[in-house]
Amino acid sequence: MRYTVPIRDPHVRGILRCASHPMQLHYLVIPLVVVFVAWIGGRFTARSVREWYPSLQKPSWTPPGSIIGAVWTVFYILAGTSAIFVWDVPGGPGILLAGMFVANAFLNALWSYVFFALRKMNAAIAVCLLLDLTIIFLIVLTVPISVFAAWLLAPYLLWVTFASYLNYRISAMNH
Repeated sequence: MRYTVPIRDPHVRGILRCASHPMQLHYLVIPLVVVFVAWIGGRFTARSVREWYPSLQKPSWTPPGSIIGAVWTVFYILAGTSAIFVWDVPGGPGILLAGMFVANAFLNALWSYVFFALRKMNAAIAVCLLLDLTIIFLIVLTVPISVFAAWLLAPYLLWVTFASYLNYRISAMNH
């Protein structure tokens, strides 16, 4: 059963790309999943960012924590928007693409847990590389459905690739 909410404001309909049909459940579920992943990652990160992370040796080009947090917020929004655009297409994303979005969200939270909660920097590198791969697969699988949705994921891929290298350098400098 599909639950729908009618949208009457034409500006909102245009933004949501649902001018001729009612709002669908994924407009609520996807943002909730994004917020949950961000929240859980923050829970794993909070204590270590105050106590452990500042004590690590880091490359001089490591962004400040406030920039990292702001950048992750933007990328969570872009990834969620990409998912919404994909789900908007008639027929939806298909099980493989839906599974890849779920795997990506899981790996995103898992990296925070492994790096900050467990403090296993080498294992976190492996998780980060898997996260990179899921983003590549997301882009490849999204292009046939929505080129725009795929482009929304490109900055996320660049950032996670950078984060993978930063994770590697921090690990190398502290072992």
